[in-house]
Amino acid sequence: MITESMIRGIGMTSQRTRDRLIRRLREEGITNTSVLDAMLSTPRHLFVDEALSSRAYEDTALPIGEGQTISQPYIVARMTELLLEGNYPEKVLEIGTGCGYQTTILSQLVSSVYTVERILPLLQQARKRFRMLRLNNVRSKQSDGTWGWKENALYDGIIVTAAPAEIPRALLEQLKPQGRLVIPVGSRGVQTLAVITRTAAGFEREDFERVSFVPLIGGDVTGVGA
Repeated sequence: MITESMIRGIGMTSQRTRDRLIRRLREEGITNTSVLDAMLSTPRHLFVDEALSSRAYEDTALPIGEGQTISQPYIVARMTELLLEGNYPEKVLEIGTGCGYQTTILSQLVSSVYTVERILPLLQQARKRFRMLRLNNVRSKQSDGTWGWKENALYDGIIVTAAPAEIPRALLEQLKPQGRLVIPVGSRGVQTLAVITRTAAGFEREDFERVSFVPLIGGDVTGVGA
């Protein structure tokens, strides 16, 4: 059970340590105060293995098992800021639940979050965290992320936490008009963070900084029926 003292943290997981991270994010160019407030209030140390909790508020990616990572805080903040640019979305789809950290940030900023994860053990752990943190506006399922989540489309925003070589068509089709898709695109070592906006004429793409994500894998879904 997650207690208030666990959420507050001590030592390297204390509020003072989190404050330092937020100052660094500001210095790196994050300006959306709602995003920074959500980052400040979210206990990142609860989303990593206890042995790594002392590093939870470093601005770095950390392993979470199953060959996956929790994203660098700057990247989480940057992608969230880009998703919220313009109008705040009400309904967001996240591709790649992972440990649930990005999901938890989003849950504080939008009305409803739908999140899919292909690796069942990661999804099960994330669901435990959602329940303990009482995130009542999050819905999750195990699925191939390249399919999106058609049953709940259309979405005001879609955020993808793994990189495809090409943008899956299903994700574009599940965007509302004027909806935004934030996604890293490319192969390892040559990925670009892109924002796709659905317009009356089609889709407009804007590229931002270079990034490094695990690949978005389609097809086989690990742990089906487990």
